[in-house]
Amino acid sequence: MNSTDLEIIESIVIPILNNRERVSDYLPGNFNSIYSKKGVKKAIKRGLVTINGKKAYTADYVFGNERIDLFQSPLAKKRKIVNIILEIVYEDDYLAVINKPAGILVSGNKKYTIENALSLALEKSKQQDGLLFPLPIHRLDYPTSGLLLIGKTSRSVILLNKMFENKEIIKNYEAITIGEQKDQGVINTKIDNKKSKTTFKVIKRLNSIRYKNLNLVELIPHTGRTHQLRIHMSKIGNPIFGDTKYGIEGLISKGNGIYLQASKLTFKHPFKEKVLEISIPRSKKTSKLFPKK
Repeated sequence: MNSTDLEIIESIVIPILNNRERVSDYLPGNFNSIYSKKGVKKAIKRGLVTINGKKAYTADYVFGNERIDLFQSPLAKKRKIVNIILEIVYEDDYLAVINKPAGILVSGNKKYTIENALSLALEKSKQQDGLLFPLPIHRLDYPTSGLLLIGKTSRSVILLNKMFENKEIIKNYEAITIGEQKDQGVINTKIDNKKSKTTFKVIKRLNSIRYKNLNLVELIPHTGRTHQLRIHMSKIGNPIFGDTKYGIEGLISKGNGIYLQASKLTFKHPFKEKVLEISIPRSKKTSKLFPKK
């Protein structure tokens, strides 16, 4: 891709640095349009970043006084937009929290995703760095419902991503699990050979002839591995009810989806200096088995 045919959307001049840095390490947080190392590397590989007018490479170093230009991707103007009715649990000018329905992808190459619905579902930010297309800060599995945190400005996306990296955002889930289960515990089983940690606490139990027990469980993931809660529950012999991927053969309930909901988010607002504790009611299908008194 030839950057000379593209429009410059941001430029910065790097101040004198105490030590040289790779351009891919320096840029995240210094461009309003790039929020992560992954995003920076992707832009560099697409030829959308130049250093002093020359194409940048991820291995390039900067020392100070370099002019860095970021160019508009031609794909950005062809953004897919879909109309999905979303429940907005919290919203201000910087961020939002929605209740993601089960059975919808958060993001990806498909058109019908939560990310592609956010520009219609949310109020446009009035901040100078407000995003035309708000961005999900984390992911929920396709079959999982519940709270999803959204950044509405470039600075909020950067800060919220850092908060996730620093484990400053607590996510609580409610799930129904199968079988006899300990009252509480910690699971440290590695996932894809990476450290992973989940804590669980049984809230209520229901006797079941077919499943021995159905347990209403609170889950807290302390790491963010793909399918972490589902894998960890399966590893201790208490798979999540309705999980067709990690469930026990012969004990998989089909037709109602997985009984897993992101039920609570707790974090300090990055701009308003107040702690937000956002929660939603127990899902209807879980309430049928475990009514909330």
